[in-house]
Amino acid sequence: MAFVVSSGELATTGAGVTAGYAAMSLRAAPWEYETIWRTQPQVRTVISFLARNIAQLGVHVYRRVSDTDRERLTQHPLAQLLNSPLLGMTTYRFIERLVSDVALYDNWYGIKLNLNGTLRILPVPPTLIRPYGGNWIRPEKYETAGGRDFGVDEVIHIHGYSPTDLTYGESPIESLRDLLLESAEAAKQRSQMWKSGARLTGVLVRPADAPEWGTKDKARFREMWRSFTDGGGAEGGTPILEDGMTYDKVGFNPEQAQYIEARKLTREEVSAAYFIPPPLIGILDHATYSNIKEQHAHLYQDTLGPWTVMIQQEFAAQVLPDLPDPEDVYCEFNIAEKMRGSFEEQAAAASTAAGGPWMTRNEIRARNNLPRVEGGDDLIVPMNVTEGGLASPRDTAPEAVDGPPKARGLPRSKASGRPSALGSFASERDALEKTLTAFTERQADGLLAAAGAKADDGLPDLLALWAAGSEDRLAQLQALLAHHGYRLAQIGAWEVLDVHNPEAEGWSADVMLAWILAAAETHAAQHEEAGREAVAQVQEEGGDGWREALQSAAVAWGTAAAARALTASTELRSFGGHDAAGASRLTKKIWRTGGTNPRASHKAQDGEQVALDDVFSNGLRWPGDSGGETKELVNCKCTLDYAKED
Repeated sequence: MAFVVSSGELATTGAGVTAGYAAMSLRAAPWEYETIWRTQPQVRTVISFLARNIAQLGVHVYRRVSDTDRERLTQHPLAQLLNSPLLGMTTYRFIERLVSDVALYDNWYGIKLNLNGTLRILPVPPTLIRPYGGNWIRPEKYETAGGRDFGVDEVIHIHGYSPTDLTYGESPIESLRDLLLESAEAAKQRSQMWKSGARLTGVLVRPADAPEWGTKDKARFREMWRSFTDGGGAEGGTPILEDGMTYDKVGFNPEQAQYIEARKLTREEVSAAYFIPPPLIGILDHATYSNIKEQHAHLYQDTLGPWTVMIQQEFAAQVLPDLPDPEDVYCEFNIAEKMRGSFEEQAAAASTAAGGPWMTRNEIRARNNLPRVEGGDDLIVPMNVTEGGLASPRDTAPEAVDGPPKARGLPRSKASGRPSALGSFASERDALEKTLTAFTERQADGLLAAAGAKADDGLPDLLALWAAGSEDRLAQLQALLAHHGYRLAQIGAWEVLDVHNPEAEGWSADVMLAWILAAAETHAAQHEEAGREAVAQVQEEGGDGWREALQSAAVAWGTAAAARALTASTELRSFGGHDAAGASRLTKKIWRTGGTNPRASHKAQDGEQVALDDVFSNGLRWPGDSGGETKELVNCKCTLDYAKED
């Protein structure tokens, strides 16, 4: 099929374009975007976020056998090419550079190389290559900075949209240029302020009736004033004015200039240009813990999804035709692995789909690096599946129609909707304290016994004995803290729901699990490290009294367990209430100081009100907030109230 490319009659089809003339855009030089990437942290953060998240997905190659079947290809030339695009270059680095170039320049170039009969791809920075000549549909060739020209068939050129032609992409950075320039100028102004001893621009006013200064007096005062600027020796000091002089500030102060807000705005604008939700790149002002799963799905569906489809199709169009056996072959990013949900969700879905248990004991033990056991290869099928007539081992007897749904592992009370098995905050807090303290004491006793068994030759290697059980301790600690944490968070949530949202509309306990598991991991690591430091101190001090010192360290670790349980309980209760308040559309929170002897900072802020997503004057989001300073957290007994704006 033939077609005609014309810059004459066809050009008149565009509104406002005269016959025989099509206006060409004046594009920015590629090195301008390179400079922006090097100097603008917001741009680098967003582009690196895209590139790293796509590069870590991995690319698989398949052959389409039928509409309902496909075959994974690991030895196909395309799979081998993507696995090793160039000698010494990994798939991760190849995809990272590709995405970064397209995100920054809206163009990516790769030169096809034939090395020993094998196709390889050399990525070329867009600053070193450009399309030349031709027409608006296809360039004549590609020029490189080294002076060598490459034919169109020798270059892979992936680019985005341009309103003027089909051969080049227009960088999204161009639309952000003014905003980024404003941010850069603000940074320069701040730099100059610090060079001036942290003083803002101003003028010195000398009274009209002040005695006249001579040349030496002016020079003396000028040198004194300069000593307070950068390099003068008195930076940050206080100059002494003479003869009734005053200093009048000129320009904005930091609060008026809103430096922090401006920096946040810049990052938000850059993230919007690349369609990235702000919470995913660290802007948490409006983030809630209730939408963690939704944000994760949004990332891989709406943010990264279009990128992966674009790259897959470009490989199929520009790379696959140069390889042998291309029939029905295609590549695909392994994005499904990221969308499968948590292990618990996958296990539940697999169990329901299979209609019965789907793994043996030895298979589970192998996943946990445990040895095989006799008889562990038999699949155990519960009686309710084989004889009960139920579709899945996860099924139970039908619930009453008029009863509310059950929370995970906790039956609900019909009267209030609150799980009936939940105790009071005090009882659940005491349960965590008792369990964590008992666990700590057992672990300490085990260490003492192991050290005593190896004490014949003097002081044993206590740190080696500690490290031998560290992995198991951490796993047990995390499970223990997560179990109690889930209950404590629900208690805090229902303290808010019972008042403001008794039907719990828009709230689910399960959405708190991700945060609770992360908090359990953090507390477990901190508690483990506290024990290790105590053991390390005994090891370092040594001496004949090491047994008594180790015993004292064990007692101190047990005391630390009790304190950690109290602090963690306050944090989990506060988090649960905060999560429920957000789901219930409450808009402000009020600090209520508790305890018989509260710290001064907490006593001073009793009754302080802030917006739901803001922090209080002590820097905490809620009592026990682990993101705050330790001195503000330990043994805190404060609480929060919530309300809506009037």
